[in-house]
Amino acid sequence: MATLRRLLFSRRTLVFTAASTLGLAGGGYYYLNAGPVPCPASTRETRRPPPVWTPPSRQAMLDALEQSASPRAPAPAQDARGEEQDVFDLLIVGGGATGAGVAVDAASRGLSVALVERNDFSSGTSSKSTKLVHGGVRYLQKAVMELDYEQYKLVREALRERKIFLHTAPYLSHMLPIMLPLYKYWQVPYYYAGCKMYDVLAGKENMEGSYLMSKGKALEMFPMLKREGLVGAVVYYDGQHNDARMNVALIMTAVKLGATVANYCGVTELHKDDQGKLIGAKVKDELTGREFNVRAKGIINATGPYTDSLLTLDDPSHKPIVRPSSGVHITLPAYYAPARMGLLDPATSDGRVIFFLPWEGGVVAGTTDTPARVNAQGEEVTPTEEDVRWVIDEVRGYLSPDIKVRRGDVLSAWAGLRPLISSGSEGGTEGLVRSHLARVEPSGLITIAGGKWTTYRAMAEETVDKAIQVFGLQDKVKGGCRTAELRLVGSDGWSQNMFIGLVQRFGLDTDVAKQLSENYGDRAWTVCALAELPGEQWPVHGVRLSPSYPYVEAEVLYAARHEYACTAVDVLARRTRLAFVDVQAALVALPRVIKIMSRELGWSRARQRVEYARGMHFLASMGLAPGSAVNNDTTMGARTWWTWFEGGFWRLVGLAGVSTPSRASSFSSFKPSYSRTKFDAGEVDALRELFDRRVATAAAAVSSDASSSAAGRLNKAEIEPALKAFAREWPGAGYEGFREADYRYVFAQEGLEDQTDVDFDEFVEICGNLKDVSMMSVAKVAKKERKRIPVEKSGGGV
Repeated sequence: MATLRRLLFSRRTLVFTAASTLGLAGGGYYYLNAGPVPCPASTRETRRPPPVWTPPSRQAMLDALEQSASPRAPAPAQDARGEEQDVFDLLIVGGGATGAGVAVDAASRGLSVALVERNDFSSGTSSKSTKLVHGGVRYLQKAVMELDYEQYKLVREALRERKIFLHTAPYLSHMLPIMLPLYKYWQVPYYYAGCKMYDVLAGKENMEGSYLMSKGKALEMFPMLKREGLVGAVVYYDGQHNDARMNVALIMTAVKLGATVANYCGVTELHKDDQGKLIGAKVKDELTGREFNVRAKGIINATGPYTDSLLTLDDPSHKPIVRPSSGVHITLPAYYAPARMGLLDPATSDGRVIFFLPWEGGVVAGTTDTPARVNAQGEEVTPTEEDVRWVIDEVRGYLSPDIKVRRGDVLSAWAGLRPLISSGSEGGTEGLVRSHLARVEPSGLITIAGGKWTTYRAMAEETVDKAIQVFGLQDKVKGGCRTAELRLVGSDGWSQNMFIGLVQRFGLDTDVAKQLSENYGDRAWTVCALAELPGEQWPVHGVRLSPSYPYVEAEVLYAARHEYACTAVDVLARRTRLAFVDVQAALVALPRVIKIMSRELGWSRARQRVEYARGMHFLASMGLAPGSAVNNDTTMGARTWWTWFEGGFWRLVGLAGVSTPSRASSFSSFKPSYSRTKFDAGEVDALRELFDRRVATAAAAVSSDASSSAAGRLNKAEIEPALKAFAREWPGAGYEGFREADYRYVFAQEGLEDQTDVDFDEFVEICGNLKDVSMMSVAKVAKKERKRIPVEKSGGGV
């Protein structure tokens, strides 16, 4: 007993017990405080609207730009150093992610900044990304497997910037778990080790640790997955954001910091002094055609895929340094993926990865990689049907066989140009990497090109540092780079629960309040103040642009007044994201958006017709079915009978201002070629009647005791003539033009090659699949061999 007492209370035992207790306590503390990076705390009272801030109008911005080069007598105003006050320190050409980031960085350091954009802010590459804020898991794979230090640095920088990104605009970005389904046992340790290395490389900037998931848990979390051969999954974390809204937030932050910005202003000439150094540019207002000069001490080229255009303007002998690559994405309905879990296919047929991500109430899938040419001004980059089909085929490979991704399920499809930096060699884009380039021309023009959304801030910091050195602006700056801590407009008064206050104060639908909170931050209070009464018991405020989506008409007014939206497309594509989420819903909303903006901006009838034509042209590039149209009252020169009824009769009965019946024709006056449902209302009943009629006719033609009629089955040879007759009875339903190859293809897909007859359910399935085949042209278009894409191009996104 004495021996046991000495052993239990010995110094060694006490030290071991104390050390173990401290270790357990420390481990528990670390575990309890580990996990997702919390959103930064709000700096304001989130239950109250933020201080009102109205940015200068676009016309005021144009006047400030023009004033920089306007002659004055007897001499321009000068500051204490003898420099002209109205001359800008920097003129940034390009209003995408990089240009806007440079403007924020330079303005936050106290420089006088001007920014011009030929089209709308983020109208090009920056609004057409994969919506990810990521380091690049596959880049890390290449760094390890090939001992590539440059790829390692690229991943390390991106992971650091990922954390900053999510903290400077917390309402626009969030972390997203992404699943890698595994179908080989050897993949389990391989991908798990890779994801853990990704976590370690992120260090203190890591979001949350990756983890293994069993087959059962993977199917519970992602029930759409293909079960056959599944052995488990690895889940890792990356970031996701709303790219165009992020771009607008950067622009508005630069404006609040004192920058002068103008969209739809393209540079047509560069001005140089006697030494060949740039001193300004001629700018054209694309909306009015007016041209004027802008003076600046330095010019920065941040035009993305159009980098070479400005470089050629500076030096006609310039050799291209950017080789654009087209990446296609599609949007599918939300039921194809869980609301808070993405999917990554690490090995597609051409070597890229496919992301399958929930976003804005839909599911984004992509991307492809195809060499492309830079489109001309006003020309939209349009996805090819082949690329859309390829994305659909790759997605099908990871989904359960009972889920058939149809061409009609594609709600929108878009293509963006990646500004890949060329090494000077000829050939395709598959050998080009995603790093960026900052260089100075003999004229003083600074070019920043390449990179991706995640690293926009680091690219901007490098560019501004170089500009301060090249243009001698050391005395003008107030300090170093602040953008790692600078919170963007809308962030200060935002919290994750702010939407509850919006619901309680304005009586909004919950999904509308969440959408406004997550896309506008604390500026959602200002948006809600513009909301109209829908004339219903609930919601109290907020008339939707589309019944199926949480975008409201107040956003149109806010975009025109506070975010420099100049066209209907600006609103549908980049202030709201309706065109990216559902192009047909955007088509239906187009006339209403034009009407609201017409009242706000004073558009003439001619301008309204131009806006409608522009809208149709843009939506066609977003996957709108050919031949789609919608009743557009804005194109009519005279008041329609409904306008008279709505504006006259309701006033006579004293109900002016009360919500009146909507025009059903505005919401159903077009029939898209790509339908989300296989059959229209009443079509299945008509097919049943056709089937029964054909079965009865065939039975009567054979004999009175024919088993075909008794069993209710139709001979396969009768299907083609039956559907040809049905096409005449139901014109426009999609039964025209089927070929023999289409029938063979569908019979093979349904496993009916060896059957001689079909029952009604099989007949209906054949009809639906034939309509899908006619849209996708599977049997009509030969597949083109796709080049394999190396790892460094496989990160997805922009």
